[in-house]
This record gives sequence, structure tokens and C-alpha cells, in this order.
Amino acid sequence: MATIISNKVIKLTNKDVAVTHVDTLKGNHPIVGDRVIEGDGTSQDAWKNWSGLQDMPRFDIAKSFAPHQRVCIFAPHPDDEVLGCGGLLQQLAANGNPIVLIHVTNGTQSHPNSHVYSQEKLNVIRPQESIKALEVLSVAHQVMTIELNLTDGNVFAQQDQFHQKLSTIIQPNDILITPFMYDGHPDHEATGQVVVSFAKQHHLVCYQVLIWAWHWAKPADSRIPWHCAMRVDLTTEQLQRKIEAIACFESQITADDSTGNPPILSAQTIARISQPWEVYLYDSHL
Repeated sequence: MATIISNKVIKLTNKDVAVTHVDTLKGNHPIVGDRVIEGDGTSQDAWKNWSGLQDMPRFDIAKSFAPHQRVCIFAPHPDDEVLGCGGLLQQLAANGNPIVLIHVTNGTQSHPNSHVYSQEKLNVIRPQESIKALEVLSVAHQVMTIELNLTDGNVFAQQDQFHQKLSTIIQPNDILITPFMYDGHPDHEATGQVVVSFAKQHHLVCYQVLIWAWHWAKPADSRIPWHCAMRVDLTTEQLQRKIEAIACFESQITADDSTGNPPILSAQTIARISQPWEVYLYDSHL
């Protein structure tokens, strides 16, 4: 993940596109508004005990995706593909689907001012961590990775460039999977909005996965279109592989001694994302 935002006073920069007012006192961010990632977030148990998850329609990959149909998964930063889709990736591989993993950025801004993880190091380390994670998931043989090399933390300002790159990558009949367009992280939201717009323009099937939404949202939160939600259930083995794959992102799960900052992915975040299910949104009207 890139740097987590907070509701501290934010100085507007060029990347905060078309923003004229920020209500920092109410915790509003110029891009994500009230979907702010701060503190420990909603607990793992709160989600686990929510009846809405239990009653949610199941998403059966074998019934929904034709074997050999290409699936393109968009990760704003290397690790999002596993945090959001670690179970889905395994089920797609078992179903025979070719997978294109698209790293929108290489996550080089995750450790500002670090003497351990410079931007140059992260540009190499984070894609390498992704490769290890895909091997742990036993899907590497079916995944082709493409790096778009957009600037971490600045995807909103590069939407036109992003859209142009998609025109050279996406094929007719591809299935697109992107973070939720209101996921709470600026790069996630920019990615979701560009991909959903592209899918709509080209009449492609597109699913949105919840990643950081699990942190800021609450059960039955009206900011999430739960009526479009489907649940992918993971087997015990699939969940275990996902947990082991998350552990491959060492740069994100270890503290930075040079800055004194805690891990980017806290224990609570990892626990919350390590559930025996993943949730995807699909709206046929988009």
C-alpha cells in the first residue's frame, strides 16, 4: 500500500485535482471525503458477526467465468492483488483462466523519508514481493504481470495516461477486476474509477473488490452498494495460502527502524483481510 492518509491538516497539491475546499475539522480528505483510513478501523469481529455477510449471495467462479476467458486484475500497488483477491486468484487458476495482473504503480511512496526503503529500493522490492506471493498462491504460471509505472500517490492526476495505457492492454471479452471506486485510498479510488469507466465505454464485465473499505466502513454502511455485493468463499487451504502470500510483502509488514514508523499493514489490517471470504461488487447497469 502507499502511505495511509489521515485527517490531519492536508496541504493541497497538484495531485488533489479540482479541489477547492477541505473540511479537515470533520475528517474530510480532498479526494476520499469521509472514507478516511485512520486508527485501527472496524474490528475483524464486527465484520465476522454481521448477518449481511452471512446472507450475501455467493459468487461461484466456475459458473460465472468461462474457462480460458482472460481476467485482468488491477492492483494500485503491489500487494493489493493479494489483499483483495488472494482467494479469487487461486480459484481463477483452478478454473483455467489466464490472468493479467496490472500493477498501476510500484508503490514507491510507501515509506517516505526512510533510510531502509528508499524509492529506488521499493521500485525493485515491491514487484519482487508480488512475484513471491504469486508463487505461494501457486498461480504464478498463469499470471502475466504488467507494470504501468504511474506515480504512487498521484494516480488521480494521471487518469488520462492511465486510460490510454488500458487501450493497448485490454482485449475484447476481458473480465476486469479493480478496487472499489470508493475504497478510501486515493490511488484505489482513481484506479477503480478509470477501470470502471473504461469497462463501461467498451461494454466489458467489471467487478470491484473491497480492500480498504473494510477499515473505514461499518457493517451495513450506506456508502457501500451492498445490493451489488457477492461473496467468494475460500477453502481452508486457499485462506492459508493467502495468509502466507501476504507475509511475502515484508516491506509492508515490518516496522521501519529508520523512521520509527510501524508497519504499513498493521496486525489488525492483516487479520481483517485474512477472512475466509472476499467481497466483490457487480452492477450490470454500469
